[in-house]
Amino acid sequence: MIVRRHKLTMRIVLALPLLQLLSWRQTAAFTGPSLLPRNDHTVTTMTSSTRLYSAVSAPPTPTKASEISQVDEISPENPLKVLIAGGGVGGLALAKVLSKNPNMAVTVLEQTSEFKRFGGPIQLASNALQLLKVMDEKVYNEICEKFTTTGDKMNGIKDGIRSEWYAKFDLKTPAEKRNMPYTGVIDRPDLQSIYLDNLPAGTVKNGDAVARYEHVESGIGGVKAVLESGNVITGDVLIGADGIWSAVRATMRDAPRRGDGSGATYSGYTLFAGELKYDSFDHGEVGYKVYIGPNQYFVVTDIGNDMYQWYAFLARPPGSADSIEKPEGTSKYLQDIFAGWSDEIHHILKATQEHEIEQRDLYDRPPSVMKSWTDGRVALLGDGIHAMMPNLGQGGCQAIEDAFVINQELSEATKRSEVVSKLQNYQRRRLIRSAAVQGLSRFASDIIIRGFDTPAKIVRDENGIRFENFNYAGIVTRMLQPILPIFFVVQFNFLYDGWENKRSVDLASALGFLLVGGLIATLSVGTLGEAGLGVGLGADAVFGTEGLLDFDAIVSSIQDFF
Repeated sequence: MIVRRHKLTMRIVLALPLLQLLSWRQTAAFTGPSLLPRNDHTVTTMTSSTRLYSAVSAPPTPTKASEISQVDEISPENPLKVLIAGGGVGGLALAKVLSKNPNMAVTVLEQTSEFKRFGGPIQLASNALQLLKVMDEKVYNEICEKFTTTGDKMNGIKDGIRSEWYAKFDLKTPAEKRNMPYTGVIDRPDLQSIYLDNLPAGTVKNGDAVARYEHVESGIGGVKAVLESGNVITGDVLIGADGIWSAVRATMRDAPRRGDGSGATYSGYTLFAGELKYDSFDHGEVGYKVYIGPNQYFVVTDIGNDMYQWYAFLARPPGSADSIEKPEGTSKYLQDIFAGWSDEIHHILKATQEHEIEQRDLYDRPPSVMKSWTDGRVALLGDGIHAMMPNLGQGGCQAIEDAFVINQELSEATKRSEVVSKLQNYQRRRLIRSAAVQGLSRFASDIIIRGFDTPAKIVRDENGIRFENFNYAGIVTRMLQPILPIFFVVQFNFLYDGWENKRSVDLASALGFLLVGGLIATLSVGTLGEAGLGVGLGADAVFGTEGLLDFDAIVSSIQDFF
Protein backbone atom coordinates (compact mmCIF):
# COMPACT_ATOMS: atom_id res chain seq x y z
CA MET A 1 0.00 0.00 0.00
CA ILE A 2 2.80 2.41 0.86
CA VAL A 3 4.64 1.60 -2.39
CA ARG A 4 1.48 2.17 -4.46
CA ARG A 5 0.84 5.44 -2.69
CA HIS A 6 4.39 6.59 -3.31
CA LYS A 7 4.20 5.77 -7.04
CA LEU A 8 0.86 7.53 -7.37
CA THR A 9 2.21 10.63 -5.66
CA MET A 10 5.27 10.63 -7.93
CA ARG A 11 2.97 10.64 -10.94
CA ILE A 12 1.04 13.54 -9.43
CA VAL A 13 4.30 15.42 -8.83
CA LEU A 14 5.32 15.15 -12.47
CA ALA A 15 1.89 15.84 -13.92
CA LEU A 16 0.60 18.72 -11.80
CA PRO A 17 2.22 21.65 -13.63
CA LEU A 18 1.15 20.21 -17.00
CA LEU A 19 -2.40 19.69 -15.76
CA GLN A 20 -2.34 23.23 -14.39
CA LEU A 21 -1.46 24.43 -17.88
CA LEU A 22 -4.11 22.42 -19.70
CA SER A 23 -7.01 22.56 -17.26
CA TRP A 24 -7.17 26.30 -16.65
CA ARG A 25 -8.81 27.27 -13.38
CA GLN A 26 -9.96 30.71 -12.32
CA THR A 27 -7.18 31.73 -9.97
CA ALA A 28 -4.46 34.35 -9.73
CA ALA A 29 -1.40 35.53 -7.86
CA PHE A 30 2.34 36.01 -7.62
CA THR A 31 5.84 34.49 -7.48
CA GLY A 32 8.05 37.13 -8.86
CA PRO A 33 8.30 40.71 -9.94
CA SER A 34 5.16 42.35 -11.15
CA LEU A 35 4.03 45.88 -11.72
CA LEU A 36 0.63 47.43 -12.21
CA PRO A 37 -0.93 45.43 -15.06
CA ARG A 38 -2.86 46.87 -17.93
CA ASN A 39 -5.65 44.83 -19.46
CA ASP A 40 -5.57 46.42 -22.88
CA HIS A 41 -3.07 48.04 -25.19
CA THR A 42 -4.53 51.54 -25.17
CA VAL A 43 -3.01 54.49 -23.39
CA THR A 44 -5.65 56.84 -22.03
CA THR A 45 -5.02 59.86 -19.88
CA MET A 46 -6.13 61.55 -16.70
CA THR A 47 -3.51 64.27 -16.88
CA SER A 48 -3.12 67.49 -18.80
CA SER A 49 0.45 66.79 -19.87
CA THR A 50 0.37 65.74 -23.51
CA ARG A 51 3.04 65.08 -26.07
CA LEU A 52 2.60 64.38 -29.77
CA TYR A 53 5.20 62.49 -31.77
CA SER A 54 6.46 62.64 -35.33
CA ALA A 55 5.64 58.95 -35.89
CA VAL A 56 1.97 59.67 -35.21
CA SER A 57 -0.40 60.94 -37.86
CA ALA A 58 -4.12 61.43 -38.42
CA PRO A 59 -6.55 58.53 -38.91
CA PRO A 60 -5.65 56.41 -41.93
CA THR A 61 -6.98 57.05 -45.40
CA PRO A 62 -9.01 54.15 -46.76
CA THR A 63 -7.35 51.98 -49.39
CA LYS A 64 -8.76 49.70 -52.04
CA ALA A 65 -7.99 46.04 -52.51
CA SER A 66 -6.61 46.92 -55.94
CA GLU A 67 -3.86 48.94 -54.25
CA ILE A 68 -2.29 45.82 -52.76
CA SER A 69 0.73 44.57 -54.65
CA GLN A 70 0.02 41.87 -57.19
CA VAL A 71 3.70 40.98 -57.34
CA ASP A 72 4.65 37.88 -55.36
CA GLU A 73 8.28 38.88 -54.86
CA ILE A 74 9.04 41.08 -51.83
CA SER A 75 11.47 43.91 -52.53
CA PRO A 76 12.10 47.57 -51.64
CA GLU A 77 10.07 48.47 -54.74
CA ASN A 78 7.23 46.15 -53.66
CA PRO A 79 7.58 45.96 -49.87
CA LEU A 80 5.50 43.68 -47.68
CA LYS A 81 2.69 45.81 -46.24
CA VAL A 82 2.39 44.93 -42.55
CA LEU A 83 -0.59 46.26 -40.60
CA ILE A 84 -0.30 46.19 -36.80
CA ALA A 85 -3.47 46.58 -34.75
CA GLY A 86 -2.53 48.28 -31.48
CA GLY A 87 0.22 50.63 -30.34
CA GLY A 88 1.19 48.97 -27.08
CA VAL A 89 4.61 47.62 -26.14
CA GLY A 90 4.48 44.60 -28.43
CA GLY A 91 3.00 46.45 -31.38
CA LEU A 92 5.52 49.31 -31.23
CA ALA A 93 8.45 46.94 -30.73
CA LEU A 94 7.41 45.01 -33.83
CA ALA A 95 6.84 48.17 -35.82
CA LYS A 96 10.29 49.50 -34.96
CA VAL A 97 12.23 46.38 -35.86
CA LEU A 98 10.26 45.80 -39.08
CA SER A 99 10.66 49.44 -40.15
CA LYS A 100 14.43 48.95 -40.33
CA ASN A 101 13.92 46.49 -43.17
CA PRO A 102 13.62 48.16 -46.60
CA ASN A 103 11.42 45.28 -47.70
CA MET A 104 8.75 46.20 -45.13
CA ALA A 105 6.13 48.96 -45.13
CA VAL A 106 4.63 49.19 -41.64
CA THR A 107 1.43 50.84 -40.41
CA VAL A 108 0.28 50.82 -36.77
CA LEU A 109 -3.47 51.32 -36.31
CA GLU A 110 -4.12 52.69 -32.83
CA GLN A 111 -7.45 53.34 -31.14
CA THR A 112 -6.56 56.40 -29.08
CA SER A 113 -6.74 59.76 -30.76
CA GLU A 114 -3.30 60.72 -29.44
CA PHE A 115 -0.62 59.31 -27.20
CA LYS A 116 -0.50 60.98 -23.81
CA ARG A 117 1.65 60.53 -20.74
CA PHE A 118 -0.29 58.14 -18.60
CA GLY A 119 0.36 54.67 -17.20
CA GLY A 120 2.48 53.09 -14.52
CA PRO A 121 5.84 51.37 -14.74
CA ILE A 122 6.45 48.21 -16.71
CA GLN A 123 9.02 45.60 -15.82
CA LEU A 124 11.51 44.55 -18.48
CA ALA A 125 13.22 41.34 -17.40
CA SER A 126 16.61 40.23 -18.65
CA ASN A 127 15.17 38.14 -21.48
CA ALA A 128 13.25 41.14 -22.89
CA LEU A 129 16.14 43.56 -22.45
CA GLN A 130 18.47 41.19 -24.30
CA LEU A 131 16.02 41.10 -27.18
CA LEU A 132 15.68 44.87 -27.25
CA LYS A 133 19.44 45.16 -27.40
CA VAL A 134 19.61 42.77 -30.35
CA MET A 135 16.62 44.28 -32.15
CA ASP A 136 17.73 47.92 -31.97
CA GLU A 137 20.72 49.07 -29.96
CA LYS A 138 19.80 52.75 -30.26
CA VAL A 139 16.38 52.13 -28.74
CA TYR A 140 17.95 49.91 -26.10
CA ASN A 141 20.43 52.62 -25.09
CA GLU A 142 17.66 55.19 -24.79
CA ILE A 143 15.66 52.79 -22.64
CA CYS A 144 18.69 52.33 -20.37
CA GLU A 145 18.84 56.09 -19.82
CA LYS A 146 15.32 56.01 -18.37
CA PHE A 147 15.68 52.64 -16.67
CA THR A 148 15.70 51.71 -12.97
CA THR A 149 17.60 48.49 -12.33
CA THR A 150 16.19 46.13 -9.71
CA GLY A 151 17.82 42.86 -10.72
CA ASP A 152 21.11 43.70 -9.03
CA LYS A 153 19.41 44.29 -5.68
CA MET A 154 17.86 42.07 -3.02
CA ASN A 155 14.48 40.69 -4.09
CA GLY A 156 12.23 38.10 -2.58
CA ILE A 157 9.44 37.00 -0.27
CA LYS A 158 8.92 38.17 3.30
CA ASP A 159 6.79 36.80 6.10
CA GLY A 160 3.86 39.20 5.98
CA ILE A 161 3.27 38.99 9.72
CA ARG A 162 6.79 38.89 11.17
CA SER A 163 8.55 40.99 8.46
CA GLU A 164 11.29 38.34 8.25
CA TRP A 165 12.79 37.34 4.91
CA TYR A 166 11.31 34.03 3.85
CA ALA A 167 13.01 33.39 0.49
CA LYS A 168 15.15 35.55 -1.78
CA PHE A 169 15.26 35.58 -5.58
CA ASP A 170 18.65 35.82 -7.21
CA LEU A 171 18.04 37.78 -10.40
CA LYS A 172 21.62 38.95 -10.64
CA THR A 173 23.54 35.69 -11.05
CA PRO A 174 21.41 34.20 -13.87
CA ALA A 175 21.78 37.44 -15.85
CA GLU A 176 25.53 37.71 -15.25
CA LYS A 177 26.16 34.10 -16.23
CA ARG A 178 24.51 34.77 -19.58
CA ASN A 179 25.99 38.26 -20.00
CA MET A 180 22.47 39.70 -20.06
CA PRO A 181 21.24 43.07 -18.73
CA TYR A 182 19.73 43.19 -15.26
CA THR A 183 15.97 43.22 -14.82
CA GLY A 184 14.39 46.59 -14.05
CA VAL A 185 11.50 48.96 -14.66
CA ILE A 186 10.66 51.91 -16.88
CA ASP A 187 7.62 54.16 -17.03
CA ARG A 188 5.29 53.11 -19.84
CA PRO A 189 5.06 56.66 -21.22
CA ASP A 190 8.86 56.85 -21.41
CA LEU A 191 9.07 53.51 -23.22
CA GLN A 192 6.30 54.52 -25.56
CA SER A 193 7.84 57.89 -26.38
CA ILE A 194 11.20 56.26 -27.12
CA TYR A 195 9.58 54.01 -29.69
CA LEU A 196 7.47 56.77 -31.21
CA ASP A 197 10.46 59.08 -31.53
CA ASN A 198 12.38 56.34 -33.34
CA LEU A 199 9.67 55.27 -35.80
CA PRO A 200 9.50 56.77 -39.29
CA ALA A 201 7.08 59.66 -39.58
CA GLY A 202 3.51 58.62 -40.21
CA THR A 203 3.96 54.99 -39.12
CA VAL A 204 1.32 55.22 -36.39
CA LYS A 205 -2.24 56.11 -37.39
CA ASN A 206 -4.29 57.30 -34.41
CA GLY A 207 -7.97 57.57 -33.71
CA ASP A 208 -9.42 54.59 -35.58
CA ALA A 209 -9.01 51.06 -34.23
CA VAL A 210 -9.31 47.80 -36.11
CA ALA A 211 -12.82 46.41 -35.63
CA ARG A 212 -12.47 43.25 -37.72
CA TYR A 213 -10.67 41.90 -40.75
CA GLU A 214 -11.46 40.19 -44.02
CA HIS A 215 -9.30 38.10 -46.31
CA VAL A 216 -8.51 39.24 -49.82
CA GLU A 217 -8.92 36.18 -52.00
CA SER A 218 -8.25 37.73 -55.41
CA GLY A 219 -4.83 37.81 -57.02
CA ILE A 220 -2.03 36.80 -54.67
CA GLY A 221 -4.18 37.56 -51.67
CA GLY A 222 -3.96 39.88 -48.70
CA VAL A 223 -6.00 41.10 -45.77
CA LYS A 224 -8.39 44.01 -45.22
CA ALA A 225 -8.49 45.69 -41.82
CA VAL A 226 -11.97 47.14 -41.30
CA LEU A 227 -11.73 50.04 -38.88
CA GLU A 228 -14.30 51.25 -36.35
CA SER A 229 -15.09 54.20 -38.60
CA GLY A 230 -15.90 51.85 -41.46
CA ASN A 231 -12.73 52.74 -43.34
CA VAL A 232 -10.76 49.85 -44.78
CA ILE A 233 -6.99 49.49 -44.94
CA THR A 234 -5.53 46.72 -47.07
CA GLY A 235 -2.20 45.03 -46.50
CA ASP A 236 -0.27 41.81 -46.97
CA VAL A 237 -0.19 40.92 -43.27
CA LEU A 238 -2.21 41.87 -40.18
CA ILE A 239 -0.77 41.42 -36.68
CA GLY A 240 -3.28 41.65 -33.83
CA ALA A 241 -1.44 43.41 -31.00
CA ASP A 242 -4.65 44.95 -29.68
CA GLY A 243 -4.64 43.58 -26.16
CA ILE A 244 -6.68 41.15 -24.11
CA TRP A 245 -9.94 42.44 -25.64
CA SER A 246 -8.55 41.95 -29.13
CA ALA A 247 -10.89 42.62 -32.04
CA VAL A 248 -8.52 40.69 -34.29
CA ARG A 249 -8.76 37.65 -32.03
CA ALA A 250 -12.56 37.98 -31.87
CA THR A 251 -12.72 37.87 -35.66
CA MET A 252 -10.31 34.94 -35.84
CA ARG A 253 -12.30 32.96 -33.26
CA ASP A 254 -15.71 34.20 -34.46
CA ALA A 255 -16.40 35.14 -30.83
CA PRO A 256 -17.30 38.27 -28.86
CA ARG A 257 -14.49 40.52 -27.69
CA ARG A 258 -15.76 40.57 -24.09
CA GLY A 259 -18.07 38.59 -21.87
CA ASP A 260 -19.31 35.04 -22.26
CA GLY A 261 -17.67 33.26 -25.13
CA SER A 262 -14.76 35.68 -25.41
CA GLY A 263 -12.34 33.30 -23.71
CA ALA A 264 -11.24 35.92 -21.18
CA THR A 265 -12.24 35.11 -17.61
CA TYR A 266 -12.19 36.98 -14.37
CA SER A 267 -9.26 35.66 -12.36
CA GLY A 268 -11.08 35.84 -9.04
CA TYR A 269 -8.83 38.65 -7.86
CA THR A 270 -8.95 42.39 -7.70
CA LEU A 271 -5.80 44.44 -7.50
CA PHE A 272 -5.21 47.62 -5.51
CA ALA A 273 -2.12 49.57 -6.56
CA GLY A 274 -0.49 52.71 -5.25
CA GLU A 275 2.31 54.80 -6.71
CA LEU A 276 3.99 57.49 -4.62
CA LYS A 277 7.18 59.23 -3.64
CA TYR A 278 8.31 57.29 -0.60
CA ASP A 279 11.29 57.24 1.75
CA SER A 280 11.72 53.51 2.22
CA PHE A 281 13.97 52.23 5.01
CA ASP A 282 15.65 49.81 2.55
CA HIS A 283 15.95 52.20 -0.41
CA GLY A 284 18.80 51.23 -2.72
CA GLU A 285 19.13 47.77 -1.17
CA VAL A 286 15.86 46.06 -2.10
CA GLY A 287 14.24 45.96 -5.53
CA TYR A 288 10.95 44.34 -4.64
CA LYS A 289 9.48 42.34 -1.78
CA VAL A 290 6.40 40.15 -1.56
CA TYR A 291 4.69 39.85 1.81
CA ILE A 292 2.90 36.50 2.13
CA GLY A 293 0.26 35.44 4.60
CA PRO A 294 -3.14 33.78 4.82
CA ASN A 295 -5.29 34.20 1.69
CA GLN A 296 -3.75 37.43 0.38
CA TYR A 297 -0.44 39.15 -0.24
CA PHE A 298 1.14 42.56 -0.60
CA VAL A 299 4.02 43.74 -2.81
CA VAL A 300 6.31 46.78 -2.61
CA THR A 301 8.72 47.62 -5.42
CA ASP A 302 11.22 50.39 -6.13
CA ILE A 303 10.39 52.06 -9.46
CA GLY A 304 13.14 54.69 -9.43
CA ASN A 305 13.52 58.40 -8.73
CA ASP A 306 12.49 57.89 -5.08
CA MET A 307 9.16 56.51 -6.31
CA TYR A 308 7.62 53.27 -5.09
CA GLN A 309 4.72 51.16 -6.17
CA TRP A 310 2.76 48.79 -3.97
CA TYR A 311 -0.12 46.53 -4.71
CA ALA A 312 -2.39 44.14 -2.90
CA PHE A 313 -4.05 41.06 -4.37
CA LEU A 314 -7.39 40.24 -2.78
CA ALA A 315 -9.92 37.54 -3.60
CA ARG A 316 -13.11 39.44 -4.37
CA PRO A 317 -16.06 39.08 -6.75
CA PRO A 318 -15.87 41.04 -10.02
CA GLY A 319 -16.97 44.63 -9.77
CA SER A 320 -16.03 44.92 -6.12
CA ALA A 321 -14.70 48.44 -6.73
CA ASP A 322 -18.32 49.57 -7.05
CA SER A 323 -20.02 47.09 -4.72
CA ILE A 324 -17.80 47.36 -1.63
CA GLU A 325 -18.09 50.60 0.30
CA LYS A 326 -15.00 52.31 1.67
CA PRO A 327 -16.39 55.19 3.77
CA GLU A 328 -13.00 56.05 5.24
CA GLY A 329 -11.12 55.76 1.97
CA THR A 330 -9.20 53.01 0.19
CA SER A 331 -6.04 53.34 2.26
CA LYS A 332 -7.92 52.86 5.52
CA TYR A 333 -9.89 50.01 3.96
CA LEU A 334 -6.66 48.20 3.09
CA GLN A 335 -5.12 48.93 6.48
CA ASP A 336 -8.08 47.13 8.01
CA ILE A 337 -7.78 44.25 5.54
CA PHE A 338 -4.11 43.84 6.49
CA ALA A 339 -4.65 44.30 10.22
CA GLY A 340 -2.04 42.36 12.17
CA TRP A 341 0.34 42.28 9.23
CA SER A 342 3.81 43.83 9.04
CA ASP A 343 4.30 47.44 10.12
CA GLU A 344 6.21 47.88 6.84
CA ILE A 345 2.96 47.38 4.93
CA HIS A 346 1.04 49.81 7.11
CA HIS A 347 3.77 52.43 6.87
CA ILE A 348 3.53 52.71 3.09
CA LEU A 349 -0.27 52.46 3.12
CA LYS A 350 -0.52 55.37 5.54
CA ALA A 351 1.86 57.40 3.38
CA THR A 352 -0.32 56.90 0.29
CA GLN A 353 -2.91 59.52 -0.59
CA GLU A 354 -6.28 58.53 -2.03
CA HIS A 355 -5.59 59.92 -5.51
CA GLU A 356 -2.48 57.73 -5.68
CA ILE A 357 -4.47 54.48 -5.43
CA GLU A 358 -6.15 52.57 -8.24
CA GLN A 359 -8.21 49.40 -8.23
CA ARG A 360 -8.91 47.06 -11.10
CA ASP A 361 -10.16 43.55 -11.59
CA LEU A 362 -7.74 41.12 -13.22
CA TYR A 363 -8.67 39.09 -16.28
CA ASP A 364 -6.62 36.67 -18.30
CA ARG A 365 -6.97 33.93 -20.89
CA PRO A 366 -6.01 30.27 -20.92
CA PRO A 367 -3.06 29.23 -23.11
CA SER A 368 -4.13 28.81 -26.74
CA VAL A 369 -2.55 25.38 -27.00
CA MET A 370 -5.27 23.73 -29.07
CA LYS A 371 -6.31 26.73 -31.17
CA SER A 372 -4.38 28.43 -33.92
CA TRP A 373 -2.65 31.77 -33.40
CA THR A 374 -2.93 32.48 -37.11
CA ASP A 375 -5.56 32.71 -39.81
CA GLY A 376 -3.93 32.88 -43.20
CA ARG A 377 -2.02 36.16 -43.23
CA VAL A 378 -3.29 37.22 -39.81
CA ALA A 379 -1.51 36.46 -36.52
CA LEU A 380 -1.94 37.43 -32.88
CA LEU A 381 0.71 38.93 -30.60
CA GLY A 382 0.97 39.58 -26.85
CA ASP A 383 -2.14 39.75 -24.68
CA GLY A 384 -4.32 39.00 -27.67
CA ILE A 385 -3.07 35.42 -27.63
CA HIS A 386 -1.38 34.80 -24.26
CA ALA A 387 -2.69 37.34 -21.74
CA MET A 388 -1.27 36.37 -18.36
CA MET A 389 -1.45 37.40 -14.76
CA PRO A 390 1.22 39.94 -13.77
CA ASN A 391 2.89 37.52 -11.35
CA LEU A 392 6.21 37.20 -13.16
CA GLY A 393 6.33 40.63 -14.78
CA GLN A 394 6.52 38.80 -18.13
CA GLY A 395 3.44 40.08 -19.95
CA GLY A 396 5.26 42.81 -21.87
CA CYS A 397 8.39 40.69 -22.09
CA GLN A 398 6.56 37.87 -23.85
CA ALA A 399 5.01 40.38 -26.27
CA ILE A 400 8.54 41.56 -27.12
CA GLU A 401 9.58 37.94 -27.70
CA ASP A 402 6.60 37.60 -30.06
CA ALA A 403 7.74 40.69 -31.96
CA PHE A 404 11.30 39.34 -32.22
CA VAL A 405 10.15 36.03 -33.71
CA ILE A 406 7.59 37.59 -36.09
CA ASN A 407 10.29 39.92 -37.40
CA GLN A 408 12.67 37.02 -37.97
CA GLU A 409 10.08 34.96 -39.80
CA LEU A 410 8.71 37.75 -42.00
CA SER A 411 12.20 39.01 -42.80
CA GLU A 412 13.13 35.58 -44.15
CA ALA A 413 10.21 35.62 -46.59
CA THR A 414 11.20 36.51 -50.13
CA LYS A 415 7.70 36.05 -51.56
CA ARG A 416 4.23 36.98 -50.35
CA SER A 417 3.14 33.41 -50.91
CA GLU A 418 5.50 32.39 -48.07
CA VAL A 419 3.85 34.61 -45.45
CA VAL A 420 1.27 32.06 -44.28
CA SER A 421 3.91 29.43 -43.54
CA LYS A 422 6.16 32.02 -41.85
CA LEU A 423 3.37 33.00 -39.46
CA GLN A 424 2.76 29.33 -38.72
CA ASN A 425 6.47 29.00 -37.90
CA TYR A 426 6.06 31.89 -35.48
CA GLN A 427 3.32 30.03 -33.65
CA ARG A 428 5.37 26.83 -33.48
CA ARG A 429 8.35 28.64 -32.01
CA ARG A 430 6.35 30.59 -29.44
CA LEU A 431 3.50 28.29 -28.44
CA ILE A 432 5.01 26.12 -25.72
CA ARG A 433 7.26 28.75 -24.19
CA SER A 434 4.52 31.37 -23.85
CA ALA A 435 2.05 28.78 -22.56
CA ALA A 436 4.61 27.68 -19.97
CA VAL A 437 4.98 31.26 -18.73
CA GLN A 438 1.20 31.55 -18.51
CA GLY A 439 1.04 28.26 -16.67
CA LEU A 440 3.84 29.31 -14.35
CA SER A 441 1.90 32.45 -13.42
CA ARG A 442 -1.24 30.47 -12.68
CA PHE A 443 0.71 27.79 -10.87
CA ALA A 444 2.25 30.48 -8.67
CA SER A 445 -1.15 31.89 -7.99
CA ASP A 446 -2.48 28.75 -6.43
CA ILE A 447 0.66 28.27 -4.37
CA ILE A 448 0.86 31.80 -2.96
CA ILE A 449 -2.83 32.40 -2.33
CA ARG A 450 -4.15 28.94 -1.56
CA GLY A 451 -1.10 27.06 -0.36
CA PHE A 452 1.03 29.56 1.55
CA ASP A 453 0.41 30.85 5.02
CA THR A 454 2.44 32.43 7.80
CA PRO A 455 5.31 29.94 8.26
CA ALA A 456 5.01 27.73 11.33
CA LYS A 457 7.54 28.53 14.02
CA ILE A 458 8.46 27.43 17.54
CA VAL A 459 9.38 30.44 19.65
CA ARG A 460 11.38 30.16 22.88
CA ASP A 461 11.29 33.15 25.20
CA GLU A 462 11.11 33.99 28.92
CA ASN A 463 7.57 32.63 28.97
CA GLY A 464 8.64 29.23 27.70
CA ILE A 465 7.89 27.60 24.34
CA ARG A 466 5.20 28.95 22.00
CA PHE A 467 3.95 27.26 18.83
CA GLU A 468 3.02 29.77 16.15
CA ASN A 469 0.75 28.84 13.26
CA PHE A 470 1.19 25.09 13.54
CA ASN A 471 -1.50 24.22 11.02
CA TYR A 472 -1.03 22.25 7.82
CA ALA A 473 -0.46 25.31 5.62
CA GLY A 474 1.93 26.88 8.11
CA ILE A 475 4.04 23.72 8.34
CA VAL A 476 4.10 23.25 4.56
CA THR A 477 5.05 26.91 4.07
CA ARG A 478 8.01 26.40 6.40
CA MET A 479 9.03 23.19 4.60
CA LEU A 480 8.94 24.94 1.22
CA GLN A 481 11.34 27.63 2.40
CA PRO A 482 14.58 25.89 1.27
CA ILE A 483 12.95 24.52 -1.91
CA LEU A 484 11.65 27.81 -3.31
CA PRO A 485 15.11 29.23 -4.14
CA ILE A 486 15.73 26.12 -6.24
CA PHE A 487 12.44 26.66 -8.01
CA PHE A 488 13.35 30.27 -8.72
CA VAL A 489 16.69 29.18 -10.23
CA VAL A 490 14.85 26.76 -12.49
CA GLN A 491 12.31 29.45 -13.36
CA PHE A 492 14.91 32.03 -14.33
CA ASN A 493 16.92 29.43 -16.26
CA PHE A 494 13.80 28.72 -18.29
CA LEU A 495 13.08 32.41 -18.91
CA TYR A 496 16.62 33.48 -19.67
CA ASP A 497 17.88 30.51 -21.67
CA GLY A 498 15.10 30.55 -24.23
CA TRP A 499 14.94 34.22 -25.18
CA GLU A 500 15.90 33.56 -28.82
CA ASN A 501 13.05 31.05 -29.21
CA LYS A 502 15.17 28.89 -31.46
CA ARG A 503 13.36 25.77 -30.34
CA SER A 504 9.71 25.21 -29.61
CA VAL A 505 10.64 24.26 -26.04
CA ASP A 506 13.79 24.05 -23.93
CA LEU A 507 13.42 20.47 -22.69
CA ALA A 508 16.08 20.70 -19.97
CA SER A 509 14.62 23.84 -18.41
CA ALA A 510 11.06 22.58 -18.82
CA LEU A 511 11.93 19.28 -17.12
CA GLY A 512 13.48 21.13 -14.20
CA PHE A 513 10.35 23.23 -13.85
CA LEU A 514 8.11 20.15 -13.95
CA LEU A 515 10.09 18.34 -11.29
CA VAL A 516 10.61 21.13 -8.79
CA GLY A 517 7.23 22.70 -9.52
CA GLY A 518 5.56 19.35 -9.08
CA LEU A 519 7.18 18.89 -5.69
CA ILE A 520 6.01 22.32 -4.55
CA ALA A 521 2.50 21.68 -5.83
CA THR A 522 2.34 18.32 -4.10
CA LEU A 523 3.42 19.79 -0.79
CA SER A 524 0.98 22.66 -1.11
CA VAL A 525 -2.18 20.79 -2.01
CA GLY A 526 -3.82 20.03 1.31
CA THR A 527 -6.02 17.31 -0.16
CA LEU A 528 -2.94 15.14 -0.69
CA GLY A 529 -2.38 15.12 3.06
CA GLU A 530 0.26 12.71 4.27
CA ALA A 531 1.08 11.51 0.77
CA GLY A 532 2.19 14.99 -0.22
CA LEU A 533 4.31 15.41 2.89
CA GLY A 534 5.84 12.00 2.34
CA VAL A 535 7.12 12.98 -1.07
CA GLY A 536 8.56 16.19 0.32
CA LEU A 537 10.58 14.33 2.89
CA GLY A 538 11.67 11.66 0.41
CA ALA A 539 12.35 13.90 -2.54
CA ASP A 540 15.77 12.33 -3.19
CA ALA A 541 13.95 9.19 -4.26
CA VAL A 542 11.87 11.20 -6.70
CA PHE A 543 14.64 13.25 -8.24
CA GLY A 544 17.58 10.86 -8.01
CA THR A 545 19.97 13.65 -8.98
CA GLU A 546 22.69 14.95 -6.76
CA GLY A 547 22.73 18.65 -6.05
CA LEU A 548 19.26 19.55 -7.38
CA LEU A 549 17.84 20.02 -3.91
CA ASP A 550 19.80 21.24 -0.92
CA PHE A 551 18.81 18.77 1.77
CA ASP A 552 21.11 20.43 4.29
CA ALA A 553 18.97 23.52 3.82
CA ILE A 554 15.82 21.45 4.32
CA VAL A 555 17.19 20.10 7.59
CA SER A 556 18.17 23.62 8.56
CA SER A 557 14.64 24.80 7.79
CA ILE A 558 13.19 22.13 10.04
CA GLN A 559 15.60 23.23 12.74
CA ASP A 560 14.25 26.77 12.28
CA PHE A 561 11.09 25.55 13.96
CA PHE A 562 13.14 25.57 17.12
